[in-house]
Amino acid sequence: MSGHGRGYAVLRTTLGPVLRAAVRLRVEGVENVPLSGPVLLASNHLSVTDSTFLPLVVPRPVTFMAKAEYFTGRTVLGRLTSRFLAAGGQVPVDRDDRRAAVASLETCLRVLTEGGILCIYPEGTRSPDGRLHRGRTGVAWLALSSGAPVVPVAMSGTDRVLPPGRTLPRPARVRVTFGKPVDLGVLGGDPGDARSRRIATDAVMAAVAELSGQEYVPRYARP
Repeated sequence: MSGHGRGYAVLRTTLGPVLRAAVRLRVEGVENVPLSGPVLLASNHLSVTDSTFLPLVVPRPVTFMAKAEYFTGRTVLGRLTSRFLAAGGQVPVDRDDRRAAVASLETCLRVLTEGGILCIYPEGTRSPDGRLHRGRTGVAWLALSSGAPVVPVAMSGTDRVLPPGRTLPRPARVRVTFGKPVDLGVLGGDPGDARSRRIATDAVMAAVAELSGQEYVPRYARP
């Protein structure tokens, strides 16, 4: 169900080089992202601009599961992110509406079962303090339901480009690091079992924490 149209390609091609140069974008471990088949990217989340810079370094179109607010950004980079997400057929999720959130997960599952790349922020919102917070179990449900490899991702520097509350971006170095896929198969998890989902989610968050070097906080982040 790829929703990536011409707009996505144009934005990536025309604005990509400018954005990469502006933040001296650095990428490590992109070879850990399979060149075909379903892939679930599980990333830490420091800034709304994460969804702008991450797809610039992945050689395949990336679909994001992003909170609905990202589609109505008002800052310069917020509007750019909004246009990028909309052009790419991304999946907005309303965290305050449980039924809508479940429907969004079903849509994301179709992205994976059809062989696409999906990026999810397991924390559910941007980190309020730079630390890595407890992951929500949607990431495990998607991984266990689809069988897609889970590639941990660490973003750094994006919180300095556009800190919370700031409307104009500023220069900062941005780095995107991809780790080796997390083997959830050894856990023998059942996507319908809450305990299995929690164990799998914690394994993913441990991999993200090791990759990012962030302090881990065993509680959910608050928006």
